Amino acid sequence: MERLVGKKAPDFKMEAVSGNGEDFFNVSLSDYKGKWLVLFFYPLDFTFVCPTEISGISKRIHQFRELNAEVLGVSIDSKFSHKAWIHTALNDGGLGKIDYPLASDITKEVSTNFGVLIEEEGIALRGLFIIDPDGKVRYSVVHDLNVGRSVDETLRVLQGLQSGGLCPIDWHPGEAHLKV
Repeated sequence: MERLVGKKAPDFKMEAVSGNGEDFFNVSLSDYKGKWLVLFFYPLDFTFVCPTEISGISKRIHQFRELNAEVLGVSIDSKFSHKAWIHTALNDGGLGKIDYPLASDITKEVSTNFGVLIEEEGIALRGLFIIDPDGKVRYSVVHDLNVGRSVDETLRVLQGLQSGGLCPIDWHPGEAHLKV
């Protein structure tokens, strides 16, 4: 698979459901022009690690939006599965209301184009991409199914990308950039 970082993000158009599980709509890359987009893939609805990530990001959505960033979660499940998961009680394995949409990549085209599809299983790896306001992929991380991602690290990288400087290891906003 060709690297995506530094290149135009693959275009996409998917059906999605609102975070409250009430409204279906189409979502595309062009909807995020002029904003940062944190696009993340997860394997399946009604699973175990996925809701911890999705809920964890939702709890901190205000921090993403303060950075002019929107979030979009994607799996190969249908929009109807997403809706059912949002409407299922947490105690019954549900997700509950979240503060950003979930998109359906039921055709697996978007997962394929972003290089995260496990073809033999028909599901996506945990892939996360930060796309800048001009539609260029600036960051990607893809890893195994059994480890959730870090909201702190995603926010730190987003802030680093927006800072415009050279950010050393473990850099945080307010710290010095590297001088060349």
